Amino acid sequence: MSEERGYGAGGLFVAFVAGGLIGAGLALLYAPVTGKEARKKIGDLAGDMRTKAEGMADDVKGRVESFINEEKSVVKAAYEAGREAMEKERTRFAKPE
Repeated sequence: MSEERGYGAGGLFVAFVAGGLIGAGLALLYAPVTGKEARKKIGDLAGDMRTKAEGMADDVKGRVESFINEEKSVVKAAYEAGREAMEKERTRFAKPE
């Protein structure tokens, strides 16, 4: 249903994570702590999220590279099959009957 509206699962996930980060940031800002403690907590949260984002980026990169390699092999196999079929037809038509 969400894809009918132009939203993919990845986009919804990113929106969910962004909303969570904004909510966590606001909760830290309104919590009854000193400014120094709040800045430390926000810095720690940002560091954790950066680490997680880098991990997700590496995972996505690996999946994309794997997909591209699989597609390359499929295209190469199709090309070779077409080439063999063309050669077979050439030899068939080249023989006098």
